[in-house]
Amino acid sequence: MPETQSPAPYAHWMLREIHEQPETLKATLNSYVEAQGFRAETCAPLRIWLKKASGKIVIAASGSSRHAGLAAELFFEDLSGIHVDVEYASEYTYRNETALGDAVVMVVSQSGETADTLAALRKAKLAGHETLAITNVASSTMAKEATVSFPTEAGRERAIPATKSFTAQLLNLYLLSLLAAESRGVLDAAEMEVRLAELRELPASVKAQLPEWESSVRAIAERYKTAKNFLFLGRGVHYPIAREGALKLKESAYLHAEGYPSGELKHGPNALVSEGTPLVMIATVDRNDSESVQRYEKIVQLMRDMREQGANILAIANTGDEVVAELATNVVFVEPAREALLPMLEVITLQLLAYFMAINNGIDVDHPRNLTKAVLAE
Repeated sequence: MPETQSPAPYAHWMLREIHEQPETLKATLNSYVEAQGFRAETCAPLRIWLKKASGKIVIAASGSSRHAGLAAELFFEDLSGIHVDVEYASEYTYRNETALGDAVVMVVSQSGETADTLAALRKAKLAGHETLAITNVASSTMAKEATVSFPTEAGRERAIPATKSFTAQLLNLYLLSLLAAESRGVLDAAEMEVRLAELRELPASVKAQLPEWESSVRAIAERYKTAKNFLFLGRGVHYPIAREGALKLKESAYLHAEGYPSGELKHGPNALVSEGTPLVMIATVDRNDSESVQRYEKIVQLMRDMREQGANILAIANTGDEVVAELATNVVFVEPAREALLPMLEVITLQLLAYFMAINNGIDVDHPRNLTKAVLAE
C-alpha cells in the first residue's frame, strides 16, 4: 500500500488502519492466490515446509499474534488433522526440547523483531527444527532467519494497537491450513475452489459492512462509557477473538477486560457478572456447520441464563438473528460466513469498540501509555 503521512480523513491512525482492512486482506490474498488456485511461486516454499509438518506444529507468539495462533490451531486441526500446540514465545524459550520431538516451529510477529519471539525462533533453529515466520515486514530479522518466510501484506501499521496486521495474520494462517489440507489430500479440488472463492469475496464483504459497524459501535460505546470492567466470551475459534477483543480494550482504552471460553463463565468468572460489568458475547453461527450450530445453541442458552441473572450483554451476531437480538442488551451484526471466516469479521467490530471506548476516555489511542509497537526487550 502507498505510504501516507496523515491519518486523514480519519481522526487517528487506528481508525484509518481499521478501515484499510479490505485493501490489506485483498493484497495479502493476491500474494498467494490467483484465479487458478494457489500461486506456485509464492506457495512452493510453504508446501515444502508443510511436508515436514506431518506430526506436529508448534506456534510461538506473543500478544495479538498469539491469539491469531490460537485460531490457527483450530484451522489446522479441523482441516488437516495436524496437531498444533500454541506457546507463549516467552515460555517456549524455556521449554525442554525433548517434549517437542520432531515438530516444525512457526513464529508469528507483526514486526518480525519481537524479542521473545525472536529468541524462540533462534532456539528452535538451534534445536534443528524447520521454522516458518509470519510477519508484516518481509525484511525483518525473523523473516530472514526462518527456514521459510510467509509475510502478510498489511503495509506499515502506525497505531500501536494491532488491527490490520492481525486480520492479515488470520488470513495467512487460514491459507496455510488450506495448503496443509491439500497436501494431505483432505480437501478435494472442488472444495478448495469453493473456499478460495469465499476468500476472494471477503475484502468486499468487509468493506460493505464497515460503515454500519462503525455507526453501531460508536453508539454502543457511548452507552458503555462508564463501564470499567468487561468479560469477553467465545466458543471454538471465536474464543481467541474474545481474547483479542479483551486485549484491544485493555491496551486502547485502559479498561480491565478478560477473555474466556463461554463454557468457563459459570466456573468462577460468573461471580463478576453484574449490570456494571458487561458481557461481550460472540454469538455468530455457520448454519452449514453442525458443530458451529451446537456451539451457537450453547451460547444462546448461556445468554438466557445471564439475562435472568441481570447481565448487560453486548452480542456479536449474524445479521437477522432475532433470537440473539431479543436476548442481548445491544447487538452488532455481521453477515453470515463460513465458521473459519467469521473471526475476521467479528474482530473488526471489537477493534472499533476498543477505539471508541478509548476516544470516549480521552486517550491518545495511537500511542497508549507504557506500550511500544515492537517489544524489543523481554
